Amino acid sequence: MIEHKLLLDFSPEAISQLALIEASSPYPEKSIIDLRQFPWCSIDNDDSMDLDQLTVAQINSNEKNIVKILVAIADVDAFVRKGSPLDNHAKANTTSIYTAAEVFPMFPNKLSTNLTSLNPDQDHQAIVIEMDISLEGKITKTNIYQAMVHNYAKLTYNSVAAWLEDKGPIPESVGKNVHLSANIILQDKIAQLLRENRHKLGALDFETIEAHPIFHENTISSLEIEFKNRAKELIEDFMVAANSVSAKYLKSAGVPSFRRVVRHPKRWDRIISEAAKYKYELPTTPNASSLAAFLNRQKILDPMRFPDLSLTIIKLLGKGEYVVEFPEEKEIGHFGLAVMDYTHSTAPNRRFPDLITQRMLKGILKNEIVAYNSDELIELAQHCTDKEDDANKVERRVAKSAGALILSSKIGKTFSAICTGAAEKGTWVRIINPPVEGRMMYGHEGIDVGDKLQVTLIHTDVEKGFIDFKRA
Repeated sequence: MIEHKLLLDFSPEAISQLALIEASSPYPEKSIIDLRQFPWCSIDNDDSMDLDQLTVAQINSNEKNIVKILVAIADVDAFVRKGSPLDNHAKANTTSIYTAAEVFPMFPNKLSTNLTSLNPDQDHQAIVIEMDISLEGKITKTNIYQAMVHNYAKLTYNSVAAWLEDKGPIPESVGKNVHLSANIILQDKIAQLLRENRHKLGALDFETIEAHPIFHENTISSLEIEFKNRAKELIEDFMVAANSVSAKYLKSAGVPSFRRVVRHPKRWDRIISEAAKYKYELPTTPNASSLAAFLNRQKILDPMRFPDLSLTIIKLLGKGEYVVEFPEEKEIGHFGLAVMDYTHSTAPNRRFPDLITQRMLKGILKNEIVAYNSDELIELAQHCTDKEDDANKVERRVAKSAGALILSSKIGKTFSAICTGAAEKGTWVRIINPPVEGRMMYGHEGIDVGDKLQVTLIHTDVEKGFIDFKRA
């Protein structure tokens, strides 16, 4: 953290400000919409405490082929004003940092897991993004407004997915509320329609291996692979749609907007070469639909190697970045999501760019001067891009150290592995259990990406995150 100039602790001024913040009363304005009667719920990770969004579906009685999807976003700005000590801390780090050892929240827990978290069985202030979605998965009408909402159930990805996929029981809090169970089933149906439509437009479907640490008595005991599931996809699809609506809303208001972009890949020739290894021909110029078709084929033909292919393509596509776009400019777009208008707006407890967008939206809704001028936005775009990169480096470094710690007692043991990288600078392999990556120090001659082999662990360094293997 210190190496990357990320703040470990909140300043005394921020702590003093926090002590003065209390739960606010409901919106006093008569124009605020009361949506507390809708069966809202949150769906997030098992251990998530900072709940940024709620979702609900509403059947349109006037239009049978339209379903309204509403996404409620925590109104963090109502508690943290621009330029305050707490805001300055969030601006410095720009994101919550999640490591295997510790979480460094963008805001103190009193805010992020309490006052500004959309916790269950409570009323909340929110920014609502409303979308009319057709049975073809197309967004036909949108609106954004302030509202009061109520979270009727805090749900988890794993429990909801198991239920939706007929692999587990209905979550207890859902089973108690017939309106909620029917609503989530409807949300799932609409999310799948949105996903199908995005894929038709060329959205890329990746699958990478993400390991989640398991603790026993405050010590990391193992790493558990996190897989995609229906519930994660449901929320992902709604958030992508909501972020696109937010970007278009700012553009239509004639103000500069904070965009999240992934440019057309400069290393498309490398992507062509990668596809050629699988006897697949891509066009000579970047084409998301063609790349999506290749990825979909490989996911079916070779699921074992698909996570590593996904990671390779992600690296070749290049990093996402934040930019400022003006209404009269041509959009850069997000190559991976196949959308031209895209921002980050749905996680203001966890990401500073989302709070920036929230403040811009609220300024327009209240007919006030928007919170940031063009010069501020341009400076913040580069800053947020840089600090996100720093945070990712910290998370990767700690993850490697966690893997080294778990394997430190297994020197000399043999593991099944797959080669994930082979170049002059080194050959890398990923073992299956626990799911960690390490470097081949001996016996790597002739090994290529995708090759399966047996490796023996010869060395670990927890502090540096080093894991070294040799061929068995």
